[in-house]
Amino acid sequence: MYRLDTDRGSFAVKGLNLADRRWTYHVEDVFRFERAAFAAGIPMPEPVSADHDTLVHRWVEGETVPEEPVSTAYAFEIGEILARIHRLDVAWTDLSTEEPTARDWPELATRAVATGQPWADELAAQVDTLLAIAQFVGTCERPGPVVLTHKDIQPWNLLSREGRPVVLDWELSGMLDLSGELGSTALSLAKGRGFDGIEPAVFRAVLDGYVAGGGVLPPWGPSWFVYMVGGWLGHVRWNLLRCLAGVEASTGPELALSHQSVRDGVRGLPDLFGRLPELESLLG
Repeated sequence: MYRLDTDRGSFAVKGLNLADRRWTYHVEDVFRFERAAFAAGIPMPEPVSADHDTLVHRWVEGETVPEEPVSTAYAFEIGEILARIHRLDVAWTDLSTEEPTARDWPELATRAVATGQPWADELAAQVDTLLAIAQFVGTCERPGPVVLTHKDIQPWNLLSREGRPVVLDWELSGMLDLSGELGSTALSLAKGRGFDGIEPAVFRAVLDGYVAGGGVLPPWGPSWFVYMVGGWLGHVRWNLLRCLAGVEASTGPELALSHQSVRDGVRGLPDLFGRLPELESLLG
């Protein structure tokens, strides 16, 4: 991403990674959704233009949001923003369904050992747990409703401007079960880099803000965390395949970063999965 200063103001120009993506980017749908959100007053950079490889937004000044629990006031406002986003009436032409969860972890572990990957032994030791996680992601019942939403409100996709949120990076936008959106958002804002410092008050503030904004909470249950778990599982597998290829790609993360992502996931995913009962207690 680049900052472009012109006589018409400053703009954020983002080049999209087209050669190494995990999903199809629906540029027209996302741009239409962004324009509707901006027109409705959602705090976000103004979308200016979009095509298949470049996005342009008006530049917004703000402070980055560290990966640690936010204030309850900030979390409450994020909940209100989500409720407003979910009320937008925007046509969405992408009717694709969620892809089946991959369950080839034994084969991947065998390949990792054979090619001498530095995390191969750790991966092999966690194969049964990773299969159990894949089973959970593939079979967990989503209670609905399905909403059109941002799908990736995380600290790294937010700014703080005078202490209030600005929502960035809408490229992942699409249809998602409401419980998965709320659980992922609330948990990401209530914790640090791990899961030892979760602030229940921050988690609840997101939900309280959602209700105050006119939203209705879906039933409690494990579905609140399946989107986060599944997203992380897919991210680890994607990076693992890059590591097995052993080629420094021209786009996407450097190979060293992919190795770190695999190692973090092989260690962190089993921890997260084991804590699901504890996380569900946040909903009570």
